[in-house]
Amino acid sequence: MGEALRAEVASLRATRWFADTPVPTSEIVRVLEAARWTGSARNRQPWRFVVVRDRGLQKALSLLGAYAAHLAAAPVVVLLAVNQEAGGEDAEFDAGRAAQSLMLAAHGLGMGTCPASFFPAYNAERAARMVDVEAPWKVRTAISLGYPAPTPPGRSAIPSGRLPLDRLVRWIDG
Repeated sequence: MGEALRAEVASLRATRWFADTPVPTSEIVRVLEAARWTGSARNRQPWRFVVVRDRGLQKALSLLGAYAAHLAAAPVVVLLAVNQEAGGEDAEFDAGRAAQSLMLAAHGLGMGTCPASFFPAYNAERAARMVDVEAPWKVRTAISLGYPAPTPPGRSAIPSGRLPLDRLVRWIDG
């Protein structure tokens, strides 16, 4: 991997605090375009995106998971709807690829993102109903999007850093 690309990927961090600066529609479209071009198994593209800029709806969505509070503070929330029936067993994996493409594109444009999962299942069902997404589509993931604000002082409950490769990789040579 080229050093510039490695540095870009390695510098991506979850952003849970956002400035009040609005995100122009043109910039939202740019990150959605990056997600749209993500590869998928057999080119099924089993995802759809719902862009939420309504503060009341964002607040309601932020209550649908233990780690979804950041959705209320973001200027934009992108919901990721997935069709497992059309996408097969690869659908969730492919949707994750699309989410990562969206987050990397936003990062490249100076924005921050953070994914949120709607669990348990009834929270995912409520999220889908709130934005009029109907079966067979499911909404389990939302991504907050905006320009980062300074993180409040204090220690995060979330560990930082990455495990070294020798703890993550097992080699099998022939």
